[in-house]
Amino acid sequence: MVRVKIEEIVDHLRTEMSKALKQAVENTIPDVEFDERELFRNFRRSVGRKCSTWENVPDQYVESD
Repeated sequence: MVRVKIEEIVDHLRTEMSKALKQAVENTIPDVEFDERELFRNFRRSVGRKCSTWENVPDQYVESD
């Protein structure tokens, strides 16, 4: 197992995750209005509360250059 800093990964993939989160909400709740930045900030905070700073990830899900 390897350990990853999950919040740092979310931050690193901010643009992609923000778009995916927006699309998921729009697909789930059509015609909903929301602030994309606020949604992502709240998502990021929730990740921080629900996950440990360091999360164990099976080796098969990590590739090193």
